[in-house]
Amino acid sequence: MINHKVRTHRSAEDFPIEEHLAYKIAQIAVDPVEVPAETAEMIINRVIDNASVSAASVTRRPVTTARAQAVSHPAKPGAQVFGVNGNYSPEWAAWANGVAVRELDFHDTFLAAEYSHPGDNIPPLVAVAQHKGVSGHDLIRGLATAYEVQIDLVRGISLHKHKIDHVAHLGPSAAAGIGTMLGLDIDTIYQAVGQALHLTTATRQSRKGQISSWKAYAPALAGKVAIEAVDRAMRGEGAPSPIWEGEDGVIAWLLDGPDAEYTVPLPGPGEPKRAILDSYTKEHSAEYQSQAPIDLARRMRSRIDNLEDIESIVLHTSNHTHVVIGTGSNDPQKFDPTASRETLDHSVMYIFAVALQDGTWDHVESYAPERAARPDTVELWRKISTVEDPEWTRRYHSEDPDEKAFGARAVITLKDGTVITDELAVADAHPLGARPFAREQYKEKFTKLANGVIAPAEQERFLTAAEGLDSIAGGGLSALNIVVEKSVLDGAPAIGGGIF
Repeated sequence: MINHKVRTHRSAEDFPIEEHLAYKIAQIAVDPVEVPAETAEMIINRVIDNASVSAASVTRRPVTTARAQAVSHPAKPGAQVFGVNGNYSPEWAAWANGVAVRELDFHDTFLAAEYSHPGDNIPPLVAVAQHKGVSGHDLIRGLATAYEVQIDLVRGISLHKHKIDHVAHLGPSAAAGIGTMLGLDIDTIYQAVGQALHLTTATRQSRKGQISSWKAYAPALAGKVAIEAVDRAMRGEGAPSPIWEGEDGVIAWLLDGPDAEYTVPLPGPGEPKRAILDSYTKEHSAEYQSQAPIDLARRMRSRIDNLEDIESIVLHTSNHTHVVIGTGSNDPQKFDPTASRETLDHSVMYIFAVALQDGTWDHVESYAPERAARPDTVELWRKISTVEDPEWTRRYHSEDPDEKAFGARAVITLKDGTVITDELAVADAHPLGARPFAREQYKEKFTKLANGVIAPAEQERFLTAAEGLDSIAGGGLSALNIVVEKSVLDGAPAIGGGIF
């Protein structure tokens, strides 16, 4: 990896285009290096994973709305929308499928200086691949680039420090991945990356207070914007530049300011793209920082005879967990039994309480309004708080994969003064966890979430196609779409008409 120094440059400075971060990203996008077998294997796992969570979310209102918008835009050749037949404009297919993937907060994650869900790159790339008749091999190449770019940006540039949403790293990564997949030239990719970044910078209010369905739409919009940016760049249109380093650019005015310097690692020429191997998926439908606490609560519950004996629970954890999903957020909504599902899945206090009581976690039942409103749950929930522990924050940012941690230490104090303590650094499903996810676990997750939604024969057909992705010929990627049983879609909420 090459560490690139990135800082603001005045317009009067001599700053060659080859030094722009967007150009360096374009360089790795056009690098013809082969995709390592283990990278390709993990890409297939994540394609399966996205289908799993899409099946689980297919009848939820935000997904139903996005699907209705997408199918209002038929196109030829077109791309496919999850759950239904037909061919639709690729940017709208990416929009609908992106919402389906993100709705339940249930797919992959990478955490470093910034946060990310790099599986959000899959819907826009698949949609463009279907529309353009791309082969499975070239789709894998594009996804390797997209994962690499987003994860490397996440390693080097913090957005949340300035309350900028993490999808600002997704727009450029999706644009770069599409460029690789379509075999575009370096200048076209450079312009597309710049446009995509310029149009995907938004605030983190989408993840603060009473969290709405926009949390699912935000990455879908970034994917849609990336497709449109590539389309414009292919037609010869340019981007604001240098987009990161300009005097009025992203670093100077949205991030650390004109005197700041960031270090972004990117593969050198001929260096394989392996970043996806550093990311991890979720066993539970909740914000990633809740994964280890759920497993920790399940482990600790057997040590407490009566949960009513609990006086208090303090989770000692990283700054991220404390301020984003913990009491350090100062969001009273995180203790509100009537809060939205999107708010509850960003409340580690609620999540730990339910996991401690139930010993399990379900993407539907654990968030049901009647579950959140249970008096004993509310009572326990309000006894839980978080505190930042500098050691957990240090481990969160560690570059050593054996030391990096996303968990917590739980201190449970009983009314009689007894103190029960335990900790868990990473979730059970993490590569270093008690039950790491491999292909078999991804398939099990798919089957579990698809049962009752997707007919068994359709499940089997999809898994066969996904596992053979590298050998799918150009024009055959419609095989990655899944048609959901009509009786299931009939159960989706009725939504009103819109403009389209």
